[in-house]
Amino acid sequence: MNEAAAFLVARAEVLAAWHAHLTDARRRSPHTVRAYMATAGRVMDALEAYDWAALARVDTAGLRHFLAERREDGIANISVARELSALRGFLSFAREKAGMVKPAPPRLRGPRIKRGIPRPITPDEATDLADLVAVNARDDWQGLRDRAVLLLLYGAGLRIAEALSLTGADWPMGDRLTITGKRSKQRVIAILPAVREAIAAYLAACPYPVERDKALFRTVKGAALYQSAVQKAVADARGMLGLPDTATPHALRHSFATHLLGAGADLRSIQELLGHASLSSTQVYTRVDAAVLLDAYRNAHPRAED
Repeated sequence: MNEAAAFLVARAEVLAAWHAHLTDARRRSPHTVRAYMATAGRVMDALEAYDWAALARVDTAGLRHFLAERREDGIANISVARELSALRGFLSFAREKAGMVKPAPPRLRGPRIKRGIPRPITPDEATDLADLVAVNARDDWQGLRDRAVLLLLYGAGLRIAEALSLTGADWPMGDRLTITGKRSKQRVIAILPAVREAIAAYLAACPYPVERDKALFRTVKGAALYQSAVQKAVADARGMLGLPDTATPHALRHSFATHLLGAGADLRSIQELLGHASLSSTQVYTRVDAAVLLDAYRNAHPRAED
């Protein structure tokens, strides 16, 4: 075996081990696994480090060199920060594999990220969006399906991946449902009657039977509904409604939290409903609520600009 072939074999073995670690030991989401795998492959190729020993020798200068190249590719600060987070995990894993007693990766400060606030939509806009997506669908049952998914995001605060991961075993639903979210963390959410009725209407019209081990939301061919299909349907409908590009499926989850806060719910309760690991992730909605109130004040008060 020549040197180039040996490098390719070593690279494949490293990536296979990293993939297994992310999926089995860390139980990361498929999206995170894809992103972390891509970062691992990029840094190995950029630094020509194709085995555990070579990766264990990567130092701060090497990381700076890699991130500088990524900057030249035109990626933004937030992407650099995500790349650096993935690198830290990958290099720690590589150092453990290389037998290092202290596997902590080289220290490198990431870029400062100006954290924006989520952009919710109003309750009327949320329901209008769900209704128009249903009208735009090719078949009635698909429209009922898409409307049910969007009402789950808005009415229960689910992530789109969480909604689409539901199976026939989750039906019928009562007023509570246990959801498995990020990092396999479980939480109990409330299911509003309107949401439950929307799901029931979809299932009554769906040409596929409810099966415990199959996805609750199906495509035309009976497979599990995928995120991009929902995202495209929302993108088409928001253009017709004149909503901004920020009116995405995930914005419905933001709207759920913001409207709960505005109705008087406490942050701890919202944190539990959203499945946030840290309260700091939920506190961002206090900024949203204040911004919404300020906009309302400026629009309604005759001397708001004085």
